[in-house]
Amino acid sequence: MDIQIITREGEPEYAVLPWAQYQALLKAAGIKEAPSSPAPAPLAATSQDPTLPGLDQLRSLREGKGIAIEALARTVGISPSYLAMIESGERLPDAAIRRSLAWELTVPGWRDES
Repeated sequence: MDIQIITREGEPEYAVLPWAQYQALLKAAGIKEAPSSPAPAPLAATSQDPTLPGLDQLRSLREGKGIAIEALARTVGISPSYLAMIESGERLPDAAIRRSLAWELTVPGWRDES
């Protein structure tokens, strides 16, 4: 299985796996109907609330707290190269990664988004 584990404070919090593998697990567990795939919510690269920092400020927040990109990436459960792509605006993280980043960087406004 291709599973990504996302941790918070050193403890596993989320397990992310491909949809087909999720469906196979549900079938093996005897669950007949799986919830349908939710429609993806539009992601904004910047915050709508001017008092909250947007993802475009992620690098400066991380550097301001003195956290190395490798350390933050591993704590959140992603690769340093993927975090670099998020910081540069090449990729938009999903809700689980945004929540993990918010938690690690202590940005309350990001924690509330889903």
